[in-house]
Amino acid sequence: MNSDLDLWGFKDTSGHLAGVDLRGWKVEAADGSIGKVDTHSDEVGSAHLVVDTGPWIFGKRVLLPAGTVTRLDPDDNRIHVALTREQVKDSPEFEPATHLDDPTYRDIIGRYYGGPLP
Repeated sequence: MNSDLDLWGFKDTSGHLAGVDLRGWKVEAADGSIGKVDTHSDEVGSAHLVVDTGPWIFGKRVLLPAGTVTRLDPDDNRIHVALTREQVKDSPEFEPATHLDDPTYRDIIGRYYGGPLP
């Protein structure tokens, strides 16, 4: 099994349905809220969320691989991720204009989040 593909794809158990617009959904880490989905991609092998951390870390956006998503709660428009707020806060800086399609940045994110998550 390729751990990189695991990290860059939604888990079958997450409840994610391809084509659902997740923009504006709240994102919850294991220990609290981290922001709202700004944009996202369902692209096979590179699915991800871009989360605007809002007032928590003012002006910061983070890119979270889809494999970090543990559960979607459509009744509450909430996404749960297998990360802590500290992990998200310390994640590599994300610049949408330059990093979104940059394979080097993707590798950096992949190493930071360390492959498959629980």
